[in-house]
Amino acid sequence: MGRGRVELKRIENKINRQVTFSKRRNGLLKKAYELSVLCDAEIALIIFSNRGKLYEFSSSGMIKTLERYQRCCFIPHDNTHERETQSWYQEVIKLNAKYEALQRTQRHLLGEDLGPLNMKELHNLEKQLEGALARARQRKTQIMMEQMDDLRKKERQLGDLNKQLLIKLEAEGQNLETIQGLWGCCGAAATENFPLHLSQTQPMECDLQPVLQIGYHHYVEAEGSSAPKDMAGTTIPI
Repeated sequence: MGRGRVELKRIENKINRQVTFSKRRNGLLKKAYELSVLCDAEIALIIFSNRGKLYEFSSSGMIKTLERYQRCCFIPHDNTHERETQSWYQEVIKLNAKYEALQRTQRHLLGEDLGPLNMKELHNLEKQLEGALARARQRKTQIMMEQMDDLRKKERQLGDLNKQLLIKLEAEGQNLETIQGLWGCCGAAATENFPLHLSQTQPMECDLQPVLQIGYHHYVEAEGSSAPKDMAGTTIPI
């Protein structure tokens, strides 16, 4: 006796509903995987439970499949434009692959993520590191030699400048000695032509007294005295 047809309706029992969801979800995911393997199909499966939990399966990457779905649904069916889009998409995939390869190489050069490498790959990595180290040392030596050459040039320039300043200083010293000699000769000649008298070397003695004079005075010579007198008969000191 065969099984009767089951009526499809919402399961009211919460526990039975959850058990049925889990079983059929796993079966659906398994069938999607088998279909993608057997028929080489690109499959993307998205499931949300009644609690909002996400379950998904994708054979070629969920984002890639969704982008392809959007292109098919929202872009007009133009073969030329589609081929161009596919070409650009393939180019992007290649660039992403190259970028990931470069990142792996960089990590390997930094000594990271070396677990998946075999003996041959490790040997090649060692040779690359040795070559890079040799080139770095060579460049460092070249820079040091260039800096030493520059310092030698500056040393020679400073030496030449020092010699020029020394020659100029010696010439200035000779000119100064010549001027001093000329001044000495001129001083001796002046002394010989104009000798100083002994009396000129002694200071003159003067007995000067300050005199206050207000207004106009008539000086009258006093009798028996050589000192002048004013109108009142007062002797005015000289």
